[in-house]
Amino acid sequence: MQQNQSITRTSAGSSLSLPNFAILDLRESLLSWYAQGGRDLPWRQQRDPYPIWISEIMLQQTQVKTVIPYYHRWLERFPTLISLAESSQQDVLKLWQGLGYYARARNLHACARAIVQDYDGSFPRTLEAALALPGIGRTTAGGILSAAFNLPLPILDGNVKRIFARLIGLRVPPAKAMKLLWQCSEVLLDPENPRDFNQALMDLGATLCTPKAPECSRCPWMAHCQAYQLQMQADLPMRETSSPLPHKLIGVAVIWNDRGEILIDRRRQEGLLGGLWEFPGGKIEPGETVSDCIHREIREELAIEVEVGAQLISLEHAYTHFRVTLTVHHCRHVAGEPQPLESDEVRWVRLDEIDQFPFPKANVKIIEVLRQPENSSFKP
Repeated sequence: MQQNQSITRTSAGSSLSLPNFAILDLRESLLSWYAQGGRDLPWRQQRDPYPIWISEIMLQQTQVKTVIPYYHRWLERFPTLISLAESSQQDVLKLWQGLGYYARARNLHACARAIVQDYDGSFPRTLEAALALPGIGRTTAGGILSAAFNLPLPILDGNVKRIFARLIGLRVPPAKAMKLLWQCSEVLLDPENPRDFNQALMDLGATLCTPKAPECSRCPWMAHCQAYQLQMQADLPMRETSSPLPHKLIGVAVIWNDRGEILIDRRRQEGLLGGLWEFPGGKIEPGETVSDCIHREIREELAIEVEVGAQLISLEHAYTHFRVTLTVHHCRHVAGEPQPLESDEVRWVRLDEIDQFPFPKANVKIIEVLRQPENSSFKP
């Protein structure tokens, strides 16, 4: 006879134990629900770890409906791991353009090259090896290896944290109970069918156990859910106290030369938008005008002098941890040879060839405005 397994919550002075029969019921009910209504997603038809890995990385902090067209375009352009490894980082970033969190694309490229070098082009089959690859953490590794090889490895993405926080009635924010939540995932995982169990968990969080207005009446775990029993679905998971997002004011220069070309620079590899191209500029200091900011930044970044002309556009953009207001001006190159003092590369390009380069989303908006006939040259 099997011993009871238990999950114990010590926060808020209470505890919860799940006996073996409850664990078995949770597994069976979830897999039954998934068999009847699991989402038909393109990567679920795969057993090749390469497309599964691509989907797992794309789905980090990005909704399925956004990912699907990128996923198809990616496999058309890079159908195999080898083809990805042999590509340039610029090609990878260009294909990723608009999907955000660009470190994911850089890591995919680096990871493909590492797998070719260290594993003869085959994705490794052990957790330890997968975790050693660029951009792959415990949840991503568990998702890839369970989906590709049916290995009994747990996952704990945002959806799964929410499910378990409600299931056990967690009275602290998930970030303060990660050990316990991983224990939930490990204990509840069906060792006979981890592939479908993990996919079912992700579907449950995406379709029923949603952040707002969860559909508890349709949930296969309703009978065991502490949040449902206590009518606390709207309160769980508990949230960390958050501070307002910092707001940065940025002066941006679209610099034209006498040949009608525009100066762009490629950001250094480290950081939020590493490897992408952009229009140069920087943060407006207290008491500084936009024009003064642009003059200073262009000297510091490129060692050239410009004439600041008319404003082209002002736009807002939000990142995960801060938001920016970009005030963009036409500028004319006056003196000096551009140097990449704070970037990896600088280049003069024509507007009709600028699509060859990967740009952040906010810069893409600038390019769209530049393409309007009245904006396609320097404005004094």
